[in-house]
Amino acid sequence: MRIAMLISCALLSSASIVLGQAATAPTTKPVPPTKASYLRVAAEVEKSLQDDDLKKFFPAAVDNQGGGFFESFSENWTHTGLNGRGNASTDTTRSVVYQSRLTWLAAQAAMRYPAEAEKYLAIARHGAKFLEEKQWDAKNGGFWWAVDTNGVARSDSKHAYGNSFAIYALATSYKATHDPDALDYAKKGFAWMEKNAHDEKNGGYFEQIRGDGSLITAAAAGGDIVGARNGQKSMNSHIHLLESFTALLEVWPDDLVKKRTEELYQIGLTKIYSDPGYLYMFFSPDWTPVAGRDSYGHDIETAFLFADAAAALGKPDDPACWRAGRNIVDHCLKVAFSPTEGCLYNEGTVDGSGTPDKSKVWWVQAEALNALLLMHDRYGQSDPKYWNAFVQEWNFISAHQIDHQNGGWYNTLNPDKTPLRSKIAKTDSWTEGYHQGRSMLTVTATLKRLADANN
Repeated sequence: MRIAMLISCALLSSASIVLGQAATAPTTKPVPPTKASYLRVAAEVEKSLQDDDLKKFFPAAVDNQGGGFFESFSENWTHTGLNGRGNASTDTTRSVVYQSRLTWLAAQAAMRYPAEAEKYLAIARHGAKFLEEKQWDAKNGGFWWAVDTNGVARSDSKHAYGNSFAIYALATSYKATHDPDALDYAKKGFAWMEKNAHDEKNGGYFEQIRGDGSLITAAAAGGDIVGARNGQKSMNSHIHLLESFTALLEVWPDDLVKKRTEELYQIGLTKIYSDPGYLYMFFSPDWTPVAGRDSYGHDIETAFLFADAAAALGKPDDPACWRAGRNIVDHCLKVAFSPTEGCLYNEGTVDGSGTPDKSKVWWVQAEALNALLLMHDRYGQSDPKYWNAFVQEWNFISAHQIDHQNGGWYNTLNPDKTPLRSKIAKTDSWTEGYHQGRSMLTVTATLKRLADANN
């Protein structure tokens, strides 16, 4: 991970958790760090990465007949039809987001665990092959939002968000496998986005695209899969385009890729981000913000994505990046983090007034864990609050978000920390292993590096 190489170590709490059991009450009293305590927490997170993410999805999700990855598993990891209805034979839809994220996860696992690389490389190649041969539109280009196992599109839809994740997965798959086809299709995806969706006037990308490459504009009624109205731009798509172009730039240092990565980075810092530390969610094409709710999980996730992009662009200490990132995390701690529970609320108002959505969503907790350690790593020598919150967040995840009976992470917990029954299935087209996988991969690497530096 690029971020793991950026920053100095700092203050640490020695609180620990017994894996597989409920966590103890959050520890708030900081104590001096020790190498052993860094390694202990790293081991706890790494074990969960293996047991609750990688071993749950692989090889169970691999479809050796239809290709790609199965998308429907119940609470106890029984293979079912869509959202637990029907049976395994009806699990034939392949969403580009789900397919891309599991391809990415397998590629990352191959690079992290050399002893198991052969297994994970085969899975990464399997996922990349489906994206290349069935998710990609051979006639008009671009990655379909969803196809069946024969590669037939489920609708006339290609979205910037979905194409972003396909580029991300294929660039990362190439990094792990060195298979030229993976890089070729990542390049094709970038070129297709450039031709069909780039906004030459205002910067960034139009998001809703038909099969033939034409845009769905504000003149068309309705909205899209990320909650934007037709013709709007979204924070969600653009932070993930930044993420995917950052990954592509790492394996293909093309001048235009770098230019677009820089463009998205600046849009993020100057248009999407706003003081005192939050992100607007939706925009008109000229980047005029649309008033709305604050998504705390996207906010705190973007603190990491800004830093990762800055490193890839050759300016890891960019003051604008770290100012925005720290402000975002500080703002989330102020208005969205429950100090009594040790977790991040889902969404609410920018200033924290009113009643926030206090449900605990798996990806929100994962992104909070990652960003809190990132800030501790850079600022912990002078401010212990990031580590203290990180420990609380890990305690919460370990005690409540992880399903200790069946394995994996609960999608959503009610305010009282019981699982939300309407989202009890372990997977669907939006629920997979990417957010928690990326967080735990990054967190363990950072903790081990901090331990090495703490001799």
